[in-house]
Parts: sequence; structure tokens; C-alpha cells
Amino acid sequence: MPEAQCSRAGCVATAIWRIDWRNPRIHTPDRRKTWVACDEHKDYLREFLAAREFPLEVSTLAVAS
Repeated sequence: MPEAQCSRAGCVATAIWRIDWRNPRIHTPDRRKTWVACDEHKDYLREFLAAREFPLEVSTLAVAS
């Protein structure tokens, strides 16, 4: 399985964080979207979503063995 790449535009770093979120205006409560982030961009992406008051959860990205 290939490594996940950070979702931040222009970043090619390996992602180690998972950010699950939804836009309550268009997504039902059971629908989630996922972004992945490197250490450098985790807070940026989390704050981007939080500023829009999107419900979100941040967790470590599971690595396939």
C-alpha cells in the first residue's frame, strides 16, 4: 500500500494524521469526509475546518503492516 500524501495543497509530505469532518449544511450526520495531514499541516487543516464550524475528529493515520 502506498504512503498517503498530505491533503494540504502543494505538500508532498507523508501523512501521519487523519482528519474526519463533515459540512452539516450538505452532509447527513452519518457522512464523513477524510483529509490526511503531515505533522506540519495538521493544525492548519484542523483550524481551517474548525473556523467553518465543521464537526471534526483528528486521529493518527493507521499504517498498513
